[in-house]
Amino acid sequence: METTRTDRLKTVILLLAAAGLSLGLAFYFAGRPDLANLVWLAGVAPALSALVVEILRSLRSGEVGLDIVAALSMSAALVFGETLAAAVVAVMYSGGTFLEAFAEGRARREMHDLLARVPRTATRHRNGGLEEVPLDEIAPGDRLLIRQGDVVPVDGTVVSETAFVDTSALTGESLPVRLARGAEAMSGSTNAGEAFDLMATREAKDSTYAGIVRLVEEAQASKAPMARLADRWSLGFLALTVGIAFAAWWVSGDPIRAVAVLVVATPCPLILAVPVALVAGLSRAAHFGVLIKGAGPLETMARIRTLILDKTGTLTDGRPQIVSIDSHDGMDPDDILRLAAALDQASKHPVAQAIVEAAKERGFALPVPTDVAEIPGEGVVGHVEGRKVIVGGDGFVAARVGRQPGDHSANAAGSVLVAVAIDGHMAGHLVMSDPLREGAGAMLDGLRRGGITRILLATGDREDVAERVTEGLGLDGLRAGLTPDQKVLLVLTERKHGPVMMVGDGVNDAPALAAADVGVAMGARGAAASAEAADVVLLVDRIDRLGPGIEIARGARRIAVESVVAGIGLSVLGMIAAAFGYLTPVQGALLQEVIDVAVILNALRALRIAPHEPTIPDPKAVSCGRADIAQGATP
Repeated sequence: METTRTDRLKTVILLLAAAGLSLGLAFYFAGRPDLANLVWLAGVAPALSALVVEILRSLRSGEVGLDIVAALSMSAALVFGETLAAAVVAVMYSGGTFLEAFAEGRARREMHDLLARVPRTATRHRNGGLEEVPLDEIAPGDRLLIRQGDVVPVDGTVVSETAFVDTSALTGESLPVRLARGAEAMSGSTNAGEAFDLMATREAKDSTYAGIVRLVEEAQASKAPMARLADRWSLGFLALTVGIAFAAWWVSGDPIRAVAVLVVATPCPLILAVPVALVAGLSRAAHFGVLIKGAGPLETMARIRTLILDKTGTLTDGRPQIVSIDSHDGMDPDDILRLAAALDQASKHPVAQAIVEAAKERGFALPVPTDVAEIPGEGVVGHVEGRKVIVGGDGFVAARVGRQPGDHSANAAGSVLVAVAIDGHMAGHLVMSDPLREGAGAMLDGLRRGGITRILLATGDREDVAERVTEGLGLDGLRAGLTPDQKVLLVLTERKHGPVMMVGDGVNDAPALAAADVGVAMGARGAAASAEAADVVLLVDRIDRLGPGIEIARGARRIAVESVVAGIGLSVLGMIAAAFGYLTPVQGALLQEVIDVAVILNALRALRIAPHEPTIPDPKAVSCGRADIAQGATP
């Protein structure tokens, strides 16, 4: 509401200034210069008054802005009778602020579109029928009908045979993604195919899209370091302007030259270029699934030289998968999986949940276990359908069935073994792994080409597991067995090489994300704590979005710098020309207006930055790659 009121006020001031200039010119050419001067004065008064109020507000908050130069130019022009020049400056300045608001509005359009797509209701199956309900009434376990063209309202899993969803609003991908039964569907995507059913897994307020909306709202009001730097430059620019103006007056004895210098020095390039370019960069990054929480993190992201990656859920997929089932004593592998999964329903360990998910994907009906006892980090013991079942690490299970742990060959491949015993006998082993994200090596190579000079892996897993993950990736360092506070220390240590970016997804990564110059969270499945602590959130579970995000940040910063250098350079040349008498105050004002328009148009180029698209497949739509690394833990 406040923004709308401010924009309206800017529009009114611009209209009054433009009307005063036009009407004054009409009186002037009609032979009434006296009336023309009065009308020009009336048109300047609102713009100058608003400018003085803005300057006083800035001074109260301890900031010295470049608006002072604009106020000096208008005031000096009025004092020395150059009312036409003052009127032109008033139109120029009010037009510049109006163009700034318009340009920022255009740059924020994609973010506004993101907010506008928030659904208000959903269609829920209930008692054999369908009902339209508000989003806050949806609970996990509700079955929803997603009609063609509907925005998926909450995170959930597809329970129909297949679904086609358009994720372009979140990821920038133009082609719909095919989701099979049981696949995760992210809130905010659009149904691009036939209607399908979705089983809600989160409430609307906790879903991915709701979190994205909150983060967007936070990101829309920020001030970048470059913008603050521009404020600091204002003192030097103000001193330079006043110095040239008084020198021109003192040498020539003509105060009009000083007025001309002040008029052409109105520093709209510095005021407008930085915020417009950086906000445009924020909007462009969001289009590619990279939500940057403000212009400050975007500007810092453009200077990153060191990248620290977490392993599980970041460099790897983070979801343990069953590679094979080794059966002993001729027991059916499907029975081993079914009984193990039935018992693991009582455990919240990630590996246990992966076993349950694998059994459900195969269509197994899982009975409820009884007499369950879990030894954290070791395994689970209980009864399933009257049979005693033990699931856990090989040593844990072998000790309970009177056998020595085996030297299974799967360990050499970097996989972890989950042993299963039934009725006192070793039934078999589930061979599991946490697959490396497909194309991770190519992604890291692309980041190096983009200017990242150091890439390190930081993980809490065992060193042997970390070494298998880094094999062939060409990392500059590996730190294994780290606690959360040790990850923070690593981030602080690496700052000697330049700004540091930390990428992670777990609660244990949150302190390091907060300590880094730029913290990046995997937003699709990452912990809420990491998303809260991070400066950047990847809206989908794809680390390959990091490359386009960094490329856009660097492009936006480069365009902002280009705009400032070109705009201020041209302004200084104009000031020198005015000081030597080659520009009148009116000509100087018109020249500065041309510079302003050119600077804004150049800053808006950030909306058209086209980063190199990654080629890593989306894990929701494509099967995961090779399984060649270890999870490093057992239930």
